[in-house]
Amino acid sequence: MNPLLGIYAAVTRRTVDGKNPNGWIPEQKISVEDAIKCYTINAAYASFEEKIKGSIEVGKLADFVVLSEDILTIDPVKIKDVRVDMTVFDGEIVYEEEQ
Repeated sequence: MNPLLGIYAAVTRRTVDGKNPNGWIPEQKISVEDAIKCYTINAAYASFEEKIKGSIEVGKLADFVVLSEDILTIDPVKIKDVRVDMTVFDGEIVYEEEQ
């Protein structure tokens, strides 16, 4: 599962075959911010873990990624091309893209 592709799909509603450039059922598009919340704090809430994960706060697990671009500011169509530059799990770097 690739959360960036999920966010891309939720925001653009485009299909991978390119047949729906304006989005499949475009009225169901959501904002990038809402899509991020679906993969973070809302997912943590759904699993009754919002007190330990889902947002970056003191006392919570330090699990997060650093992306190659700010998905809140780029054209949503480009979200599918964003790379993960670093992954931090339990406060430790577990992946770092070679520069």
